[in-house]
Amino acid sequence: MPQSRAGPSPRLCLQYFDGRHARVQRAEIWREGQELLLQPELGALQRHALRRVQWPERQRHGQRQVLLPDGGVLSCTQAADWDRWARASGLRESMAVHWAQSWRLTLTAGLLLVALLALLWWQGLPLAARSLSEAVPARLEAQLGERTLDGLDGLLLMPSALPASQQAAIAADFAARLTRARERGESWPEYQLLFRAASPSLGPNALALPGGQIVLTDALVHLLADQPDALAGVLAHELGHVRGRHGLRMTVQAGLASALGALMLGDFSGVLASAPALLRSQAYSRELEQEADAAALQLLRGDGRDPRVMLVFFDRIERQHPEQRSSVWATAIASHPSGEQRRRFFGGE
Repeated sequence: MPQSRAGPSPRLCLQYFDGRHARVQRAEIWREGQELLLQPELGALQRHALRRVQWPERQRHGQRQVLLPDGGVLSCTQAADWDRWARASGLRESMAVHWAQSWRLTLTAGLLLVALLALLWWQGLPLAARSLSEAVPARLEAQLGERTLDGLDGLLLMPSALPASQQAAIAADFAARLTRARERGESWPEYQLLFRAASPSLGPNALALPGGQIVLTDALVHLLADQPDALAGVLAHELGHVRGRHGLRMTVQAGLASALGALMLGDFSGVLASAPALLRSQAYSRELEQEADAAALQLLRGDGRDPRVMLVFFDRIERQHPEQRSSVWATAIASHPSGEQRRRFFGGE
């Protein structure tokens, strides 16, 4: 309880426990300068520095208790009498207590806290995740991708039923496109193309995992069997995620969010062990999706292909999943910009 002035103080009668005996005594207290003076019913006058006294917080009801530096306790059963004495003695309560006693200030503080947490979530966590992911060695990123793939296999993914010759042809076509792109001076990362059959909940899909693994589902190959350029555009989109290390960034961001929650709740168990599950459940931000779309556009244009071929892909996905028309491209770990926005990006009307 900060002190505001050092003028004369009235006296207050209350109960006093000396901390050594069970007997309660009547006593008087008053203030002189920066000291609290205590005159027990039995015993000598005591002086205590105000800064060393632990003052009670103001409440609507209940007694007030003051802890003295020597272990003694002062108790005032009449809260109103204590509050009047404290005001008359120039003893001001702390700002925290003042705020806690006002519902308007408490509500204001709560709204400010919500705003701060929202700002931290939308701005702070992505920036922190980007900085931290840049420091993660490629070896650890690859291990995270392998763990994520292990978690998907058998749950959402099964062995591919595509003929080996068809898998090889798709892989060779995409590799040739990237070779030409690198010859043009474009920067593309190393990757590993994997083929999997997918559960109905995943459907036609392609997934970019941390470390450079790209999973292409049989259903997506069948969907774009007559559109190799569109299929290459989808793979370039996923490779754009690999190039930006987006999967790692979202995993780090999810881990930071979990760690923040664990810090608030006091339980850190499982934060790191659950990283693959966090990755599968997180959505890429719109900014990261636009970066990946830009990668697809770059590869198609550089290879002399019409980017509008991606509109065929969007149309077919929409026909299969009309309920996802707003996002168009539904993947296990991606949340994309609106369909109309993506159509315009690739040259649609």
